[in-house]
Amino acid sequence: MKTIAIQNNIKPLLSPPINEKQSQEQQGNSFGKMLSNSITEVNSLQNEADKAIQELATGKGKGIHETMIALDKAEVSFKLMMQVRNKIIAAYEQIMRMQV
Repeated sequence: MKTIAIQNNIKPLLSPPINEKQSQEQQGNSFGKMLSNSITEVNSLQNEADKAIQELATGKGKGIHETMIALDKAEVSFKLMMQVRNKIIAAYEQIMRMQV
């Protein structure tokens, strides 16, 4: 089973910039890349949970406890993704309310 490694994804964003122009490009790419990787990881956990349910229903699965663990991992990762989305939207709305 996969574990969610958010701290590892954030480390490149926290490193000090070498060159201003280069760091802006890297941060833009790395933030988008981090979001994309996180969404892909959540999707794979959802797919693993679906597969575990199908295997349990057909009798090929190892047990109900492993199926429940897969479902809980998928649920927690999805809830985390939704909270991150909510924070991003809130930050965007706050920026849009700023007076220039």
